Amino acid sequence: MRARFRNKCYRNRCYGTEDRVPRQRDVEAQRELLSGAVWQVLAADGLPGLTVRAVAERAGCTTGLVMHAFPTKQALLLRARDLLHQRTAERADATEASGSPPLVVLREVLGHAATLTPEAADEARVWVGFLAAALADPELAERHRAHNRAFIARVTRLVGDCRPRWAHPRRERAAKRLIALVEGLNALTAADPEAYPPAVHREAIATALSEFES
Repeated sequence: MRARFRNKCYRNRCYGTEDRVPRQRDVEAQRELLSGAVWQVLAADGLPGLTVRAVAERAGCTTGLVMHAFPTKQALLLRARDLLHQRTAERADATEASGSPPLVVLREVLGHAATLTPEAADEARVWVGFLAAALADPELAERHRAHNRAFIARVTRLVGDCRPRWAHPRRERAAKRLIALVEGLNALTAADPEAYPPAVHREAIATALSEFES
């Protein structure tokens, strides 16, 4: 009787609502749900808390299902980093498509990458957690470099839109300074958010961009 009750609870927990893993063998839907659980665990509990069991509990499924989609902790981290890149890229794409003046676009793209909202604070914690793991893992480090360089290329292009007469090396140096400012503040904010509230981020970005206003 007790075993049947546990089985029923498991079925309700894993398949009872649309926020849980669907009954159908829709692999992509399962991966998306599990990806969200990976993100939530890493944002809430950091790198030490990212375990298969924690992801399973967050998704409301078995550890076996998690391991089927993400067989290693490295796979969990890679998925979290890809999600972070996807989210920031989509926001930046939308900003660029808005038709705003070049300096406005550059400011907003940097603002999207900064810790200005609770959601952005989660993203900063995910980024810091991934970076910490990447220091000791060549594959994670390579993924980080690929996404980071894609962001450098984007910001370099936006700097060029603001300063078309600058040569490419100068544009890229300016872009790297801006990114270092934003990502450095994100890392500090992840550990001490009270010392680095959104106003500090906004002021730092505004000051850094002042050279483009003259």
